[in-house]
Amino acid sequence: MFSAQSPRAANAYQRINVETSMHTMDPHQLVNLLLQGIIRAIATARGALARDDVLLKCNSVTKAIRILDEGLSTALDREEGGELAANLAELYAYCVRRLTLANARNDDAMLLEVQRLIEPIAQGWSEIRKPVVTDSTESARALLEA
Repeated sequence: MFSAQSPRAANAYQRINVETSMHTMDPHQLVNLLLQGIIRAIATARGALARDDVLLKCNSVTKAIRILDEGLSTALDREEGGELAANLAELYAYCVRRLTLANARNDDAMLLEVQRLIEPIAQGWSEIRKPVVTDSTESARALLEA
């Protein structure tokens, strides 16, 4: 009567869910997800490399490259972003070159290098929206709770 859900159908549903979420997400949150996606993809690639899982390594590196090229690089506002946008564009291009070489050479050190370059950017980006707690903030909070 009911058939088991096929993997293709599940993947299509997941893609639609992600695309819908992207349209309702603010740009800061989207960049945060992209940066976390690169870090996860590199971690997966490194694990796959250690296990000699060539297909997973290649797919994971490709995913990280696509996030850099199609997500983060294209989102840079090179006119308004000034020197910061130019520096990020150069960094992303460098990371793409290193990931491509790492993939071709099965070089974990290059994967780790890119991971270490992206992690501080991801950390800094996620810290941008964290609320700053000051003494006056704590005083106001105490008054509201009283």
